Amino acid sequence: MKLEGPQKTVVQLVAVIVVMGGLAWASVPFYDWFCRVTGFGGTPLVAEAGADEILDQTIKVRFDASLERGMPWEFKPVQREMELRIGETGLAFYEAYNPKDVPVAGSASYNIAPYQASGFFTKIDCFCFEEQVLQPGERVQMPVTFYVDPEIVTDRDGEHVHSITLSYTFYEIDLPEGFAALDQDTTTVKN
Repeated sequence: MKLEGPQKTVVQLVAVIVVMGGLAWASVPFYDWFCRVTGFGGTPLVAEAGADEILDQTIKVRFDASLERGMPWEFKPVQREMELRIGETGLAFYEAYNPKDVPVAGSASYNIAPYQASGFFTKIDCFCFEEQVLQPGERVQMPVTFYVDPEIVTDRDGEHVHSITLSYTFYEIDLPEGFAALDQDTTTVKN
């Protein structure tokens, strides 16, 4: 059966819509994967262990913290900056406090500045890899372990980077299932 005229146009239009929908659906996970692999868009890389080489050159790493509008926590870096040798494993802490009288869950998004350094800033472990739940009045220190890849000194753009800023923004998320049930029990008792 050969399609002609309006039938052919409708089939082509449906095919284009299906292809565009599929590309739109796949674009978010593909972009996330691409950013994690390449460091594109200020997304740091992730590794299982520290660098194989530690240079004598040092680099300054600054730490920044912010909250999305409406997030009730207090959130700040414990140390504003540190200087470490390139390739050396660094350990920094951020502090979060929940002043509310109910548990609050949060997730952190992160970014690296300047953009040229994002492909060389590598996290080994980070609180941002998991959702965080703080109980009422709870204050915690959350670690991030990282290093700056020694290849930064031979990269055409990276060799001019002398300081890197690691930024986190916490935003509120729904409580995980187990916590939501506990929160409802406390609300029932209070009423």
